[in-house]
Amino acid sequence: MEQRRRERGRSRGYLAGSVVAVLLWSLASAQLRYSVPEEVTEGTVVGHIAKDLGLDKSTLKDRKYRIVSSGTDPLFRVDQNDGILYVSRKIDREEVCPQSSTCLMNVKTVLENPLEVHYVEVEVLDINDHSPSFPEKTKRLEISESVLPGARFQLKPSRDPDSGQFSVQKYILSQNGHFRLEIKDKGDDGKIPILVLQTSLDREAACSHSLVLTALDGGKPPKSGNMNILVNVLDVNDNTPIFSKDIYSVTLTENVAVGTTVVQVNATDLDEGQNGEVYYSFGNSVNNELFKLFDINPSTGEITVKGLIDYEQKDKYEIEIEASDKGLAPLTTEKSVVIKIADMNDNAPEIEVTSFSSSIPEDSRPGTTVALISVNDLDSGLNGKVICSVGEDVPFALSPSLKERMYSLVTKSALDREKQSHYDITITAKDAGQPPLSSEKTVSVVVSDVNDNSPEFSLSPYTFYVTEANEPGASVFSVQAFDRDENENAHISYHILRNGHDDNKVTSFLSINSETGDISALKSFDFETVKTFQFHVVASDSGSPSLSRNVTVKVFILDQNDNAPVILYPLSSNGSAEGVEEIPRNVNAGHLVTKVRAYDADIGYNGWLLFSLQEVTAHSLFTLDRYTGQIRTLRSFTETDEAEHKLLILVKDNGNVSLSATATVLVRLVEPKEAFAASDVKSSSRADEDNNVTFYLMITLASVSALFLISIIVLIAMQCSKSTDYTSKYLQETNYDGTLCHSIQYRSGDKRYMLVGPRMSIGSTIVPGSQANTLVLPDRRRTSEEVRWFHSKSELSFWGSHSNHLFPVFMMYILALGEG
Repeated sequence: MEQRRRERGRSRGYLAGSVVAVLLWSLASAQLRYSVPEEVTEGTVVGHIAKDLGLDKSTLKDRKYRIVSSGTDPLFRVDQNDGILYVSRKIDREEVCPQSSTCLMNVKTVLENPLEVHYVEVEVLDINDHSPSFPEKTKRLEISESVLPGARFQLKPSRDPDSGQFSVQKYILSQNGHFRLEIKDKGDDGKIPILVLQTSLDREAACSHSLVLTALDGGKPPKSGNMNILVNVLDVNDNTPIFSKDIYSVTLTENVAVGTTVVQVNATDLDEGQNGEVYYSFGNSVNNELFKLFDINPSTGEITVKGLIDYEQKDKYEIEIEASDKGLAPLTTEKSVVIKIADMNDNAPEIEVTSFSSSIPEDSRPGTTVALISVNDLDSGLNGKVICSVGEDVPFALSPSLKERMYSLVTKSALDREKQSHYDITITAKDAGQPPLSSEKTVSVVVSDVNDNSPEFSLSPYTFYVTEANEPGASVFSVQAFDRDENENAHISYHILRNGHDDNKVTSFLSINSETGDISALKSFDFETVKTFQFHVVASDSGSPSLSRNVTVKVFILDQNDNAPVILYPLSSNGSAEGVEEIPRNVNAGHLVTKVRAYDADIGYNGWLLFSLQEVTAHSLFTLDRYTGQIRTLRSFTETDEAEHKLLILVKDNGNVSLSATATVLVRLVEPKEAFAASDVKSSSRADEDNNVTFYLMITLASVSALFLISIIVLIAMQCSKSTDYTSKYLQETNYDGTLCHSIQYRSGDKRYMLVGPRMSIGSTIVPGSQANTLVLPDRRRTSEEVRWFHSKSELSFWGSHSNHLFPVFMMYILALGEG
């Protein structure tokens, strides 16, 4: 009753702002229900939620009182200041509650701290804001004049979006002499109008009748909608349609566009109205595939293209066309339409490889067949004539076969796998159509290997430096070769070339790993015995026949400190390093007592000797120069000094593990007269001894000097021929004596260097980056006497490298000569 009063109040004009609140309480939670008419303006009050729930308005804002809505544009909003529910936008009941008699909107409100949830139901009340409308403005009915009275024709009902009494309530049919209206009530589906024929129709009296159907709703005043009903009286059908032609035949080009007109058939009917109106269709005997290709306009008889027309699928179609009138018992006539399809160049050639060798040896002769190619084109005439070709950048060509459209892919030049082992051959087929169509196919050919390449060494010749005293059986160096062939043709084995020459006797002590090329020495090398040698290594592949290549291997032996110093002087008659020196008691400080001379077969640091006093009876009397081995007096002798002094001298080299030897010198102090007499005796015996070798010594010195000068000239010529970014000056060695190591000193900028390395001739070239040792020396100048002594040492070193068995003898005499 309350709702009906609200509706009556709303219908009286109190639509704007009229709100009725109903408060419902339950034991679990409180729920409010309000109602509001649709179409009210934005901001219309729906209800006082806070007041109805008994909430404190002053806490609403702090407790974040709000509406929880999943939509982006909610219909309602709540004010946190006063707790009133407002309409946030215009409400269309038919939009939010379509096809619903009652429109209830559930609104969820939330307060925080503490959390409270209240549900509000808002009923949107319907207003009569829509008029009834028919789905069709005009309804056409075709009724034969032979139809008997009482025939019923159901019409489509009118629809009104409003609900309840505001929906369609009744229909009214305009006044006429032949039809009346019946209403069928289907409940929720509404009321359906039915047109009933009351009296028979006469086409000759009236060929058509016009009626108006009006639908009314229950509003006050009611709203209405109209639909025009046009009834056409049909004639009785007694004539058959007749085609205008006996034969329909047409030619159609394939691939024409969809919608292209093929042909238009025409038929006429002598009847009037629907009995004389003809419509066209495909006959019942037409294949279903034709429905995908062609279509016919039922009104005009125009046949159009519906799908893709392909000459290669079918070159002719015959279609049965039916022409029927629109009588209640339609009459039909059939006619055949013949459609011939004309070919177009729409198919590219197809390439097929019928026989194929994916691998071909690189030594194949030109003209060797690689593959058999066949081509095909579904088009006809010139459109199906195909020409094949391959690229110019490959050593292959196409050779035509006796059979049409068959080709042989053959080699046209020699192949080389090492230059190119794989070819992707593109075969192009082009037809003679306009425009021409073409296609491509790629054939991959692998060139198989033939043993046509000998192994190649990475270096030629090989140069290796091996330290003497190497471990027997251990690998000392390795050679490496590669073969541009593959598989077995590239599998390399190594062996040492051996012959009976004396130069290659050392190869008998070498062993090579046939797989890796690692070379091992079966015995240790001795620098003092062999300083360099060379041999040949042969690398052979595993092809058939096998190919091989050899390389020269040059080996330089590097010195190790494996020789202890040898004392040359003093040397007693029994071979021990012991000597007696007599000096006058009245000599001054700095007097040269004697000079210990020693020799080391090693070179470089290993042969650089240093002298030191190990034992001496009076340390204040004698001093020993650590580099030259000279023993000199430190002061003058006194009467209290003993007459005999024993000096034990240690001579050691500068190897990493130094080796040494000792010499004993007994110094006897005699009166000046006795010393003079002893000197005469010693000079006489020495003169006799020297006379025996003077002649040989002169020849030796002349030969060494000549070789030395030649070597210096060659060295200067080689240095002048080289281009270098720095200048160096060779200097003589300072403070170095008593050793047999070979060294070359040079200046670069403000620094001086000494290069100590394997013994070589004076003319040998020192290559930067060699395995020699370099010492940085202080910048000191030397006297002309030191320069001469250095040259003498260099000559001896050179001669010693070639005549080790004579060197100690020459050394003693030359040093004695220099001392004298």
